Amino acid sequence: MDSKRSRDEYDSIFFRTGTALTSGLVAGSVWGSVVAAWRDVPAIERNVALPALKKTLRIMGNYGLTYGAVAGVFAFTDASVEQLRGKKDLWNGVIGGLAAGTVLGIRSRSLRVGLAASGSLAAVSAIVDAGGHTTRTPIGREFLPYPTSSSTAD
Repeated sequence: MDSKRSRDEYDSIFFRTGTALTSGLVAGSVWGSVVAAWRDVPAIERNVALPALKKTLRIMGNYGLTYGAVAGVFAFTDASVEQLRGKKDLWNGVIGGLAAGTVLGIRSRSLRVGLAASGSLAAVSAIVDAGGHTTRTPIGREFLPYPTSSSTAD
């Protein structure tokens, strides 16, 4: 298999959007379960299991869908703008952050929240992109999801 082709499969708009959407759904559901555990304490203490479970699942679903939508819109916009412009720079992420913030504005039905979220997500994206797409200090080793050299003879 051609290594260039395999790298392009990981860099497609569909793959980037799908992985971001899935990651957002999982992260949001996990965070929703933490929030639900704090909110459902009185219902559980009253030995009312089924309504507490339904409320927990509803909260997990709401957080999961919101995080998934934000992550999916960001990744889709970032990848689409990158493909349209033909450049891989921090402006793609800034535009993706602006678009992803609108999801939070729509979800909260507030223009103020949408503007604040858009600006915040765009700023965070610009900071991460300007820092080399990482929030960790490099340790001299690089682990890539694809091979950089062919170890077998073709």
